[in-house]
Amino acid sequence: MTKGGFFASHGKWLKPAAFAAALTALYAMSRHMGLTECFADSGYIDGFRAYAAEHYLSAALIYVAATTAGCVLLALPGVCFAIVSGVLFGPVMGTLLCLVSATFGAVLSFLAGRFFLKDSVKPMLEKSPVLKRFLFDNADGSALVLLMVTRLLPVFPYNLQNFAYGITDVGLLPYTIYTFVFMFPGVALFTVGAAGLSDAENRAGLMCAAAVFAVMLALIGVFLYKRYLKRGRAA
Repeated sequence: MTKGGFFASHGKWLKPAAFAAALTALYAMSRHMGLTECFADSGYIDGFRAYAAEHYLSAALIYVAATTAGCVLLALPGVCFAIVSGVLFGPVMGTLLCLVSATFGAVLSFLAGRFFLKDSVKPMLEKSPVLKRFLFDNADGSALVLLMVTRLLPVFPYNLQNFAYGITDVGLLPYTIYTFVFMFPGVALFTVGAAGLSDAENRAGLMCAAAVFAVMLALIGVFLYKRYLKRGRAA
């Protein structure tokens, strides 16, 4: 068999294998550097909070880099990063930094999915009627609707979404913009709530603001479920 013939017949699995190997290596590196422990041990959070009080800019850059990597490498819910950001940087900057870093991570996962996983993963995702409808059929004909439904409804695993979008026809620019916009209510809910729990002086006001975001998300979720998801399941 020629070299070209080998890659032609095995290329479907070579790219996912290369991606898995790279992901494993990066995860091992993050473990060695202590990245996972930073999000699991409150002592690290307390120490970093003291560091952020004296070196705000460098602390923000470290958080963005660590969270961006964590969104791709670690199997942690996105809420973990929002809570950490709220505790470290407060409700406003915490929300902004978490949104920026989570969007960076989502874009990296999107690009990884598009480059490495398209040929092998798309057939598996298409076996799910709901995922097939929203990610591939795009019956509503709009990337705006697609990102709005999947980002705002909690029935789609966030980490899987990021890789799955890479194997759809959604363009990188609308994916990036809509991801940033539609993640805002959920990120704000947890960053503001976490900031409130860690700030006794402003706790009442921050918890009320978090409650407003929670109600807003609940109302949006009910509307989107009835308008898009429930209709799709009945179809």
